[in-house]
Amino acid sequence: MTSPIPASATQIIVIGAGRLGRAIAPALAASGAAVVGPLSRHDPRPTFTEQDVVLLCVPDDVIASAVTEIPLGPFVGHCAGALPLDVLGNHRAFSTHPLLAVTDGFPGFRGAACAVAGRDAAALAVAREMAARLGMDVIVVSDALRPLYHAAASMASNYLVTIEDAAEQIAAPTGVERRHLARLARSALDNWERHGPHALTGPIARGDETTVRRQRAAVAEHEPGQLALWDALDRATRELASTTRADASG
Repeated sequence: MTSPIPASATQIIVIGAGRLGRAIAPALAASGAAVVGPLSRHDPRPTFTEQDVVLLCVPDDVIASAVTEIPLGPFVGHCAGALPLDVLGNHRAFSTHPLLAVTDGFPGFRGAACAVAGRDAAALAVAREMAARLGMDVIVVSDALRPLYHAAASMASNYLVTIEDAAEQIAAPTGVERRHLARLARSALDNWERHGPHALTGPIARGDETTVRRQRAAVAEHEPGQLALWDALDRATRELASTTRADASG
């Protein structure tokens, strides 16, 4: 897999040996790229050339300092979802953010979305090539919309884990296990992927207020610490249910 810009690169240098760096470096190497790294903050740096691509897989608050160690010349990219390109200074800057929750042992990048940006056409071509090598779907997201994009990503991923953890705590006395809740959550997500908000099921969707009151009373009795989250989700779900009913009647 080649393209005019990255094909001339002598190597892709991955800086950052956290979970993303440890995942992305071997994935890029498997695509046929010459990869150096992932390098930790303590590893010696290679000699950078203008033909190199440097990919920073470091925490957001480290990017600005990490980029000062790289001389002008190579393409330099970060993997931060919410940050604009100006954090990379005067480099030939790009960004590539896999829309995935990357943990050790995750199944891979292929088929997921990747938000990219580039300071110019050449840098954007590098970002596109990084995503293509990983088998990802490219979405170009402007600097102005990066925080909004990342907010959506946090809601779809981070907040989902928060909700599932709360559900596990509520379910603990009943004998329902995490794997059972995960199976339920996957079925709901599969339905939502196919049908959007019309995939909503449950007592609020069908207007069963007696069941909703019983649920809330049980949460208040057994897990009162989850009641504020429960009530916030109840309100949001009622609004969604009302919208979907209006759509159906219209």
